[in-house]
Amino acid sequence: MLGNEVKVAFRFTVLTMLVLGIAYPLAVTGFGHAFLHEAAEGGLVSSKGWVVGSRLIGQNFTGNLYFHGRPSAAGNGYDGTASGPSNYAESSQALVARVDGDAAKYRAENPGASVPIDLVTASGSGLDPDISPAAARFQAARVAKARSLPVATVLGLIDRHVRGRQFGVLGEERVNVLLLNLDLDGVNR
Repeated sequence: MLGNEVKVAFRFTVLTMLVLGIAYPLAVTGFGHAFLHEAAEGGLVSSKGWVVGSRLIGQNFTGNLYFHGRPSAAGNGYDGTASGPSNYAESSQALVARVDGDAAKYRAENPGASVPIDLVTASGSGLDPDISPAAARFQAARVAKARSLPVATVLGLIDRHVRGRQFGVLGEERVNVLLLNLDLDGVNR
């Protein structure tokens, strides 16, 4: 009798392993490659034959020549192996100090203008590749000045990179920072 129960348990274990360990991952991978090929391949972006990043993962751009993305709390910042938020409470003095410091830096850049919230707050993953069109436009004058370009040219680039809501209803309009900065490098040669 006990031997029969062991046989049933063994068969169930093997069946579960085949279905959930092999068939399901293959089906999901096949679906991803068939219908979401770019995302399944990591959304890699190449420039001059080199992979320079992923359109799906934010990276740290510094200096005045580039648009800056959202702050990152992932690991030591923009660490794809440590994706996640800071988990600071609203009342955390460390969070308040960081946000106030970032806001002060941006206010100095554009006196009198309201700082878009996504320039001073991290996303839940800490790796958001996009900013709002308002956040991109807020930085346009700094980038134009650093690159000796007319502000209108930089604003035109931003407008070309604005993507609408997903399926027309999900999320908000957004601008991919990596793609915008690569396009900006192409204009400024």
